[in-house]
Amino acid sequence: MRRLLSWIILISGFLLFVYGLLQFIFLKEQQQSSLIEAQEVIRTSSSPSTNKKSVSTKPNRGEVIGLLSIPKIDAELAIIEGTDPDELERGVGHYSESSLPGEKNQILLSGHRDTVFRNLGKVSIGDKLTIKLSSGNYTYEIFKTKIVDAHDRTVIQSTYPEEILVLTTCYPFSYIGNAPERYIIYAKRT
Repeated sequence: MRRLLSWIILISGFLLFVYGLLQFIFLKEQQQSSLIEAQEVIRTSSSPSTNKKSVSTKPNRGEVIGLLSIPKIDAELAIIEGTDPDELERGVGHYSESSLPGEKNQILLSGHRDTVFRNLGKVSIGDKLTIKLSSGNYTYEIFKTKIVDAHDRTVIQSTYPEEILVLTTCYPFSYIGNAPERYIIYAKRT
């Protein structure tokens, strides 16, 4: 009986490991697919024969809208419209109620700390971030970071007429489970 129970536990553990591995592989494939799509959006919008999308045109939820480049951590990440779980599995989510680059207001991007923003804690004040959209490239410089409670929604606010890029992710970075805090990065357009 003990031997049977040991085998059941061992097999269950192995199956859980395989399930987690398959989820990780699937997530990576989704993110890679979104990155390729974002690169294509940028590439085709920069060709002379293509009409550029207006910055003020609001994208549809789930639409790949551009790229976020973070040179300090060698990251190029797809930006997806929306911050629901489906969008965040595919890349960095653009909070739909916030502005887009060029609109002179707050731009809010969110991502998971254990996927796209895994190394976000390595960036620091003075580092550059670039958002690449069909309407052009927009560069920002980090000027502030802070940690807030997970339920603190005061980071979502108008910054008009100043264009501020805000990145959010769960914190602490090494926490297992639902993290109690959020790591916030603020960057000004340069």
